[in-house]
Amino acid sequence: MDTTSWRQRVRAEEELLERLRLQTSHAAKRRAAALADGVAELGSVYAVAKDLGRSWQAIDKAIKKHGPGSGPATTE
Repeated sequence: MDTTSWRQRVRAEEELLERLRLQTSHAAKRRAAALADGVAELGSVYAVAKDLGRSWQAIDKAIKKHGPGSGPATTE
C-alpha cells in the first residue's frame, strides 16, 4: 500500500510535468534546427516536407515557431 500523502504525490507529478515540458521544448528546438538544415540541403520547405511525407505547412510552422531566431525557450 502506498503511504505517500496525496500532497507529496501531486508535488512529485508536478515536478515531473515541468521536466517533461522542458524536454519537449528542447526537443522541438532541436527538431526545428534539423528541419532548417533539411531546407538548406534540399532547397525548400516543400522538398523537406515531401521527403518526410508531411505537409509543407507543418514543416514551415515548426521552423518558424521553434527554429533559429525564434527566441528563448519558455516553460509557460
